[in-house]
Amino acid sequence: MTYNAEVQFKFDATWTPTYGSSFSDDDFIPEEHYLITAPAADLNCKQYFKLFEKFMLCVGMSPKSIRSGAMSLVFNDMVLEEEQRKVCDEYELTMDEDLEKKYQDFKERDAHWAELSEPKIKGDWGRFQRFAKYTDEQLGEMIDMYEQSKLNGVA
Repeated sequence: MTYNAEVQFKFDATWTPTYGSSFSDDDFIPEEHYLITAPAADLNCKQYFKLFEKFMLCVGMSPKSIRSGAMSLVFNDMVLEEEQRKVCDEYELTMDEDLEKKYQDFKERDAHWAELSEPKIKGDWGRFQRFAKYTDEQLGEMIDMYEQSKLNGVA
């Protein structure tokens, strides 16, 4: 046995101009009819929302209003906070209640990075910079040559 299902969104509008209206008859379409259909047997929730978004655009809603309406479904007072937090985690959002903690975390991280980037050798920093361009092997060779020159009485 096969299962067939179809979902339909239908919009019918008529406009009748009134005497003395400031618009000419060319400004409006006197009749509009929209019928959006889709196979409903295998649509998931996101596909239903996408379908409804197309319908809402078709009847004149702005994309901003559509997004606002969708978010009001998630973040209204009737939805449990745990469910809201799951959505926040999924889409990497931060709730207002968590902003202070996130700010403190950023401050700690920035302080840690500042601490890591400070030079470890404060007094000899200029001397350290002179030798920072050499590899450990090259520095080892220089030390060996210096030791040898001390033995030869040059240094």
